[in-house]
Amino acid sequence: MKSTPRPLAQRQGIIFILSAPSGAGKTTLYHGLRELYPEITLSVSCTTRAPRRGEIRGRDYRFITARQFNALKRRDAFAEWAQVHDYFYGTPKRPLDQAVKAGRDILLDIDVQGARKIKRRYPDAVAVFVLPPSMGELKRRLSARGTDGKKIIERRLANARGEISELIKYDYYVVNRQVGEAVKTLSAIVEAERVRTSRARNWRLAPLRARPGDLQGSDEGR
Repeated sequence: MKSTPRPLAQRQGIIFILSAPSGAGKTTLYHGLRELYPEITLSVSCTTRAPRRGEIRGRDYRFITARQFNALKRRDAFAEWAQVHDYFYGTPKRPLDQAVKAGRDILLDIDVQGARKIKRRYPDAVAVFVLPPSMGELKRRLSARGTDGKKIIERRLANARGEISELIKYDYYVVNRQVGEAVKTLSAIVEAERVRTSRARNWRLAPLRARPGDLQGSDEGR
């Protein structure tokens, strides 16, 4: 069996944020990315709403009571939280902190408001926005679902316009024109961010282990 080469340095874990308007294909891209990088874990949010059909506790959401949610809020246990209609949603802070410290990458599937809060708390997080090829194609995809009426689709399109206007605040964008190509672009982002020098620590390469004073001394001896 071929062994994996030992890395030249350790690095911090990366918080990847993935946002998109409804119908852009974010979930499909996430699963495609996980096939390439099964080691990237998905952050599981807490919510006070009841589970929907097919949802699994601990995989899709952590379903908790409003009392439990408020207790976590008081302890500053959420990296971000929001109220959507009558329910609360929050991203637990501890798994993010643990992942960054341990050098493990973690993915957050959150909206633009949540992404803004995460970037404020974790400036090194990498925010990626998934775009549809056009608004016409987005409308076609929403209609093809067959689950929403005309008024709901129009409301989703109106929301999408507002969400897309936040694109400039993201680090990267990916156009989901064709799933395979979009996943390749996401993969390129992951690979580039993993070799960012600002994330590296504990180098094994001798010149990079040298103290600043040693480097200065070698310059003075020229």
